[in-house]
Amino acid sequence: MDLNSFWALVESSAVEASDQDERLEWLTAALAGLPPAEVVEFAVRLDELRRRVDTWAHWHAADVICGGLCSDDGFFYFQAWLVGQGRSVFEAVVASPDALADLPHVRLLASRGGVHAWADEDWPDWEGLDYVAAEAFDGDLDAVLASRVLASPDPPGEQWDFADPAEISARIPRLGALFGKVA
Repeated sequence: MDLNSFWALVESSAVEASDQDERLEWLTAALAGLPPAEVVEFAVRLDELRRRVDTWAHWHAADVICGGLCSDDGFFYFQAWLVGQGRSVFEAVVASPDALADLPHVRLLASRGGVHAWADEDWPDWEGLDYVAAEAFDGDLDAVLASRVLASPDPPGEQWDFADPAEISARIPRLGALFGKVA
């Protein structure tokens, strides 16, 4: 499965289903109908895409959106959510984490006045996307992927104080303003 085929599946799931759970069901069924090698390649493409947004800059942006509640697991699920937004959104955010300020869902979250007001389904995460290929694969996908997918060390880039308004203002000013994190 090449990158175009991967994106076609992810974006088709958004057209065919109304929420994340339905999208996962749709993706699982679509992947289950493919040869096993294609299912493996779907998992590999997902990992490759996640690595593109596995940076301190992207984690900082996710942390601002999530009100300081973005753990390493939370960031991992945020990356999957970002993939679920589709190729054009994903590419815009790869280029600039501050582009997250343009997403209607992020703007909606900002308007709610803090994470305490969010419903569970509002959180920008999609943990289930991590498991869809394994659900569709007949066998032990982890064993097959062990030689192909590398464990990710700390994110690349410069690490800084995520709560520092000066850093937020300098690095992700639109997100900072949207979430009231800059003076």
